[in-house]
Amino acid sequence: MRIGFDAKRAFNNYTGLGNYSRFIIESLLKYAPQHEYLAYTPKPPRDNKGLKLSPKLPTTLVGGGLWRSWLINNDLKKDNVDVFHGLSNEIPFGIKKSGVKSVVTIHDLIFLRYPELYPFIDRFIYNKKFRYACEKADAIVAVSQQTKEDIMEFYKIPPERIRVIYQDCQEIFHRKNPPNPPQQGGLLKKYSVNKPYILCVSSFSERKNQKRLIEAFQQLGLKDHELILVGGKSKYSQHILENTPSGVRGLFNVPSSDLPTLYQGAELFIYPSFFEGFGIPIVEALHSGVPVVAASGSCLEEAGGDGALYANPLDVNDLADKIKQVLTNSALRNNLILKGKEHVKQFSGERIAGQLVELYKEL
Repeated sequence: MRIGFDAKRAFNNYTGLGNYSRFIIESLLKYAPQHEYLAYTPKPPRDNKGLKLSPKLPTTLVGGGLWRSWLINNDLKKDNVDVFHGLSNEIPFGIKKSGVKSVVTIHDLIFLRYPELYPFIDRFIYNKKFRYACEKADAIVAVSQQTKEDIMEFYKIPPERIRVIYQDCQEIFHRKNPPNPPQQGGLLKKYSVNKPYILCVSSFSERKNQKRLIEAFQQLGLKDHELILVGGKSKYSQHILENTPSGVRGLFNVPSSDLPTLYQGAELFIYPSFFEGFGIPIVEALHSGVPVVAASGSCLEEAGGDGALYANPLDVNDLADKIKQVLTNSALRNNLILKGKEHVKQFSGERIAGQLVELYKEL
């Protein structure tokens, strides 16, 4: 088979959608090399982000969004692509007329569930693209059961057209050996970490719920621990950290190469977001051998399985209680770590590549 990908994010995005796109392409290259893969992107990338695929650029004078949304169909026909996979919530308009089968991965519909968190123009554009993709694609990949249910609820798509196929995190988080003490010590010194710490890695926004996490940490009065919040600067981060409580620190613009060691050194990882499409930071923590406390109510139970405790994200007391349980009960902590290691096996690249190839073959 010849499989084409919308690889714009794979070549040009360093975070969530980019990481997902690279994971899918790299897994298929490694575990299903008998097929041919083409990575389409509307502009030359600055670098290939480690991908062992050369970018396929527009053959027309028109590139950019117009090519990605419309004119790419001509290239797909010319290249005899059997299946085109839109890895980031959209497919080209008019792809059905090209005769090329299409798959779209939908990551979440949070903009519909919590519209107040998004500007009107963003909601309008997202809804137009996502709805079209869901209605016109030959198959839909949902990254969680929660996302599948949202697609069924908001777009009235029948369940048989939607396949839940999970994802894994980047391999740099796959802890194979204990942390290197000198390396870990050097990194912690770099960030002035002097105490045992609780870690949260997430963009700063109201939905990510760091404000309640800070309140839960304060309630526990943990003088011998720090709460370290890793993310990018935003108005929300400025708001919740402007009068930073004792023991709470924000780390901004941490390079991804430093994150595995930060995870591995943590006493506990917390992800209190009240709604997600999947929750990759939880998977990163489980691979790192760290127990997790996460929020109940969306898909985070799918990401964490039995490797985490779950708290009501709107209940500061519940968050505080779950944190205390893990920090004070070594048997519980060790059990969560062991169960987490077992749980993340289902997210392996080999398994997911097999599921995708099966789907492509069916089409």
